Amino acid sequence: MINGGDTAWVLTATALVMLMTPGLALFYGGLVRRKNVLSILMQCMFILALVSVTWVLVGYTLAFGKDVNGWGIIGNLDNLGLKGVGVAPGPYAPTISGSAFALFQMMFAIITPALIIGAFAERKRFKAFVLFALLWSLLVYSPIAHWVWGQGGWLNKMGVMDFAGGTVVHISSGVAALVAALVLGPRVRRESERFEPHDVRLTVIGAGILWFGWFGFNGGSALAANGLAVNAVLVTNTAAGMGALTWLTMSWLHKGSPSVIGAVSGAIAGEVAITPASGYVDASSAIVIGFIAGVVCYGAILLRERVKIDDALDVWAVHGVGGTLGVLLTGIFATTAINTVITKGGLIDGNPGQVGTQLVAIAAVWIYSAVATFAILKVVDLAVGLRVAESEEEAGLDASQHGEVVVYQG
Repeated sequence: MINGGDTAWVLTATALVMLMTPGLALFYGGLVRRKNVLSILMQCMFILALVSVTWVLVGYTLAFGKDVNGWGIIGNLDNLGLKGVGVAPGPYAPTISGSAFALFQMMFAIITPALIIGAFAERKRFKAFVLFALLWSLLVYSPIAHWVWGQGGWLNKMGVMDFAGGTVVHISSGVAALVAALVLGPRVRRESERFEPHDVRLTVIGAGILWFGWFGFNGGSALAANGLAVNAVLVTNTAAGMGALTWLTMSWLHKGSPSVIGAVSGAIAGEVAITPASGYVDASSAIVIGFIAGVVCYGAILLRERVKIDDALDVWAVHGVGGTLGVLLTGIFATTAINTVITKGGLIDGNPGQVGTQLVAIAAVWIYSAVATFAILKVVDLAVGLRVAESEEEAGLDASQHGEVVVYQG
C-alpha cells in the first residue's frame, strides 16, 4: 500500500534533485569566462525542459519498461507517455505510486547529460548541443539505466551494486565528457590568454546547492523514509566533507595556497564517489571513500593537464574517475549491516566476487558510453556541425549563439 511518509520523502527528494541542475548551472557558470556564462545557464535550463518531456514520452519506458526478450538491454515501449504508470504502486517501489518513482528518476535523467556540458563549454554550437542532448539521453542514459536498475537488466541480474548512480550517472557522463573534449578539440586561445573563472562566487553558491541537493539524490534512492535513507544522507555529507578537506590540503601543499575552487571541487568528488555506495556502507567507510576520491580525482586533473585534453571544467576527472572509484569501492566496503536487503556484502564482508561484478559494470559502461557518444557526436557534426566558427568563439557564445550579453556595472 502507498505510504504517505514515503511519498512525502520521495517528492521532497525529487525537488532536491531538480534543484541540482540549476545549481550545476551556477557551478559551471562561475568557472567559464564572462562572455560564455549565459550559454552555460541556457544549456542547463534547456536540458531541464527537454528531458522533462522526452522522459515522459519515451525515456522512462526505455529505462524501466519490461525487458525486451529477456536480453537485459532495453525496456519495451509499453509505458510510452507513461501509459500504465499511475497512482498505484509500481514494480520498483511498493509504498509509493509508480508516477512518483518515474518523477524521481526523471531528475536523474535530467542532470546526467547536463554534467557533460562542462567538457565542451565555450565552443559548441547550440544547435549541435540540442541534437546531442536529445540523442544522448535516449541512446546512452536510458539503456544504461535499464542495465543497472531496470528489472531484467543484465547488470542488475549479475548483482551489481549501484545505489544512486555511480555507473548510470557519473561514469556515463564522465566518459562522454572525455570523448566530447577529444572530438571537439581545444578551445581557441590567444597566446597571452588564460581560461580564468569569471566569478568564483557563483561556483561556490552552485556547489552549496549541489551539496544540498545530493541529500535527495542519494537519500531519495532508498525510495522510502527509513533508516537506509538516513544512512545515505549521513555518508553523503561525510564523504563530501572528507573530499573537500583532502583536495584542499593537496592543492595547498602543491600550489602553496588553499584554493576555494579546490575545496568545492573536492566536496563534489567525495559526493560522486559515495553515490553508488551510499546505500551499502557506513560512515567510517565514507571517510575512506571521500579521502581516496580527493586524492585520485586531484591527480586525474593533473594528468588531464599534462596530456593537454581540454575538458574545460574537468568533468572526466571528477565524475568519470570519481564514479569509477565509487563503484569499485562499493564492491569493497558494502556490508549487510547497513543494507539488510542484500544477502552478501563486498570484500570486507567476505565476498570478494563482488569486486569482479563491479569491475564488469565499470568496463561495460565505460565502453558503451565512449563508443555511443563518439557515434552521436559524429552524426551531429555531419548534420549541423559541432563547433562554432573561430570568430564566434572569440566573441563568446552569449553573443554569437544567443544574442545576449551580461552587462556588469560598477
